[in-house]
Amino acid sequence: MDLIDYGSQRALTDKAPLARRMRPRTLAEFVGQEHILAPGKLLFRAIEADRLTSLIFYGPPGTGKTALARIIAGTTQADFQQLNAVMAGIGDIRKVIDRARENLAFRNQRTILFIDEIHRFNKAQQDALLPYVEDGTVILIGATTENPMFEVIPPLLSRSRLFAFQPLSDEDILTILQRALADEERGLGKLKIAIEPEALAHIARTANGDARAALNALELAAITTPPGADATIHITKEIAAECSQQRVLLYDKDGDSHYDTISAFIKSLRGSDPDAALFWLARMLYAGEDPKFIARRLLVHAAEDVGLADPRALLVAQAAAYAVHFVGMPEARLPLAEAALYIATAPKSNSVITAIDQAMAAVKETAGKRVPVHLRDSHYKGAAALGHGKGYKYPHDYPGGYVEQDYLPAGITGNFYFPTGYGYERVIKERLEEWKQQGKEKRDNR
Repeated sequence: MDLIDYGSQRALTDKAPLARRMRPRTLAEFVGQEHILAPGKLLFRAIEADRLTSLIFYGPPGTGKTALARIIAGTTQADFQQLNAVMAGIGDIRKVIDRARENLAFRNQRTILFIDEIHRFNKAQQDALLPYVEDGTVILIGATTENPMFEVIPPLLSRSRLFAFQPLSDEDILTILQRALADEERGLGKLKIAIEPEALAHIARTANGDARAALNALELAAITTPPGADATIHITKEIAAECSQQRVLLYDKDGDSHYDTISAFIKSLRGSDPDAALFWLARMLYAGEDPKFIARRLLVHAAEDVGLADPRALLVAQAAAYAVHFVGMPEARLPLAEAALYIATAPKSNSVITAIDQAMAAVKETAGKRVPVHLRDSHYKGAAALGHGKGYKYPHDYPGGYVEQDYLPAGITGNFYFPTGYGYERVIKERLEEWKQQGKEKRDNR
């Protein structure tokens, strides 16, 4: 593929999309990301001084990652090269490295390599790049919408400075839109446009922090709306709504958004906030999450976070999981919502997960312990001769169906399950204490 040399690239024509034409050319024009680009911040100082080290820009689409790379291209004295990870291969990396070596050897010039969508480079491609980042042959700037902690190999990540880009605020988007309306050179300033404030606010709000989406919507509204009798293009809120795509959730079923959203859902259930639980459930369903995945999480957390404080929570979650299979979407959203609300509003206890984890740890430490003789199976022929079952006390032969005896191997004290006393576990706790007291009284009377 051909390398893009921004140092000699011609200015974009009027035929380019508005979002591309309105890309900021200087740091002064850049909008948003003040947490990393405000005057005096490390990245701001490094760009101004042309003293960059390898960088990874990570954040949602339309937040300025590529725009900032172009600003760097226009201000640096280094040779600036770009590769798109979707199209580039190891051969393209080698071309950049050869050019970078020539720059260092004959011109004493650094080379900055910008790789857009660097998460699309496989491990072999990233490994091929690593030695040249490590020895300073190239300064890497990578841009990605995926979490680099998962998508960029650790050696490459450790040699780069990570900067996280945030979704732009509605105020940031409004600033960008207003600039586009006023700019006669690159924007829509040559057109006679009257846009309702509500229309502009609607575009900004539905862009979901994505400047590119907002500018695309504004451009579509401008070029598809015929001028009125006064030769003015009137953009109303209704027109803006037609030209704005339905707000798209930043939700990747295999990426950060998937895990972050299910985490928020689970923590809302655990935190007994029914409104938040419904919100995150709706967000997952809206984004097209597999309802079976949601149902599985409800089943797990009915046992993990409610447990025996309300045993019915597991039954409600099970019914919701069954409904997902039997009814399907969109109707299955109702039993899913019912299960989420039940779990969120139920009394909470994590005694189940605590107990089973402690029991698993005890099993690991005492793997050689055999089943006590009186608890072994005595139903098969010859078992009695082995003494199996001898000394076993049948609980139903005793008052209340309870008798104290050892059910664990010798040397294992138990103490795994501790009911909290919340909800139904209060009944369980009282019952266990009553049995414990009965056993104590019998031992005292011996």
